[in-house]
Amino acid sequence: MSDPTFRVGVVGVGWAGQQHLAAYDALPHVEIVAIAGQEADTLAALGEKYGAQHLFESWEQLVDLPELDAVSIAVPNFLHAPIAIAALERGVHVLSEKPLARNGTEGRQMVEAARSAGRVLDVAFNHRLRGDIQKLGEIIHGGELGRPYYAKASWMRRRGIPKIGSWFTNREMAGGGPLADIGVHVLDYALFLLGEPKVESVSAVTYAELGPRDIGGMKWETAQSKGGFEVEDFASAFLRLEGGGTLVLETSWAAFRNPTDLIDFSVLGTEGGAELKAIGATKAQVGDLHVYRDHDGEIADYQPTAEPGRAHAAVVENFVRVLGTPEEWAGNDGSLALRRAEVIDACYRSAAEKREVAVA
Repeated sequence: MSDPTFRVGVVGVGWAGQQHLAAYDALPHVEIVAIAGQEADTLAALGEKYGAQHLFESWEQLVDLPELDAVSIAVPNFLHAPIAIAALERGVHVLSEKPLARNGTEGRQMVEAARSAGRVLDVAFNHRLRGDIQKLGEIIHGGELGRPYYAKASWMRRRGIPKIGSWFTNREMAGGGPLADIGVHVLDYALFLLGEPKVESVSAVTYAELGPRDIGGMKWETAQSKGGFEVEDFASAFLRLEGGGTLVLETSWAAFRNPTDLIDFSVLGTEGGAELKAIGATKAQVGDLHVYRDHDGEIADYQPTAEPGRAHAAVVENFVRVLGTPEEWAGNDGSLALRRAEVIDACYRSAAEKREVAVA
């Protein structure tokens, strides 16, 4: 028998939606049948480029298509839950951009919908698929560093507030600032590297020192302050992990620091340590990776090599692979992304209440 063809739709025609479209288009046995977006010219151009039969202004029209097998959601955070739940209730698999939702409550509703429908709910955590993070994961999971007990991870920007005054900086629409936006990537790849320990409690702080003053916007974007700045521009969190481990997270959209963005991770283990620095963040296809170990009482540090990751292409490829493997559907119901959302919720609660908060 020939492999089935999966008919997919994409909601959202911005940068993220275009990444999903390109990734689907590169795969055999995938047909892009529908695209939805409110930018008419972009929608028409993408429809022509990818041969989509249906072009819609509203997501409701797209998820109502009876021939749809799966949908990608690449729109503002406040729309993730309604679109995903509507699609899942119609028996359509879902791949959503991060974060899963604005908060854990919406995330749980999405997971429950996926379980009830017996369909896949996945989230595009593409940074865990970076080649350097995968290589470091092989080293840690292979036991080379012993038991990890302390780790630090961050994504820091100097001037990286996306569109001041847009939905990104509206608390009701976004759910939060950099902690919810890029910090969830840091949380995801850090917990992946540490072997998915349970987060027991968090102590967090958030600050909004630059954004409300229209400082720190991306240099190619003009300030749109009429919409206000209602979220944080910097967050830091101390996470206590099951088994006694510790993880410290930092993330900023705007801070007076080195002008070059940074994604990093460092870990101390009982038999060794490691550091990864991607100077330039997403522009650095492969970061600087070092492993620190002793051998027979002598320093035996080394620098592993890693291949570039494939970002959204790898995410979409894995999503389609799971769609073709029904026995894996139950294990891909959004639960992992929900655990991330619950930790982020606890961080915001801790910052607001100025105390350590247990994670449900």
